[in-house]
Amino acid sequence: MIGERIKKLREEKRFSITELAELANVSKSYLSYIERNLNKNPSIHFLMKLARPLDVSLEFLLNGVEQSANAPSPNGKELLDEEWQLIIEKAIKDGMNKDDFKEYMNFIKFKNWEKNK
Repeated sequence: MIGERIKKLREEKRFSITELAELANVSKSYLSYIERNLNKNPSIHFLMKLARPLDVSLEFLLNGVEQSANAPSPNGKELLDEEWQLIIEKAIKDGMNKDDFKEYMNFIKFKNWEKNK
């Protein structure tokens, strides 16, 4: 579960619960609830705050797996076909930056995780 993963990462980094709460700018009591699985549905915003000091991705906090950016696609095709390239080019032209795109991806991952829990 997410709480157990957070606690393990916190202990690996040798942070006390107080230290991690301060570094992430979150409530110590809420962090404790999450770690003890009293609250099993933390907000995406909360998880994003924890990911930074724990030095992991949001995806790792949600499901314990990192997605490699250079992983080959399952069907052996290029990762970005022409349609994807056009979509990305349009997003950039419309003012979307990398941080916007990453935040949107994290939101989608969270919504998918929420559906499947």
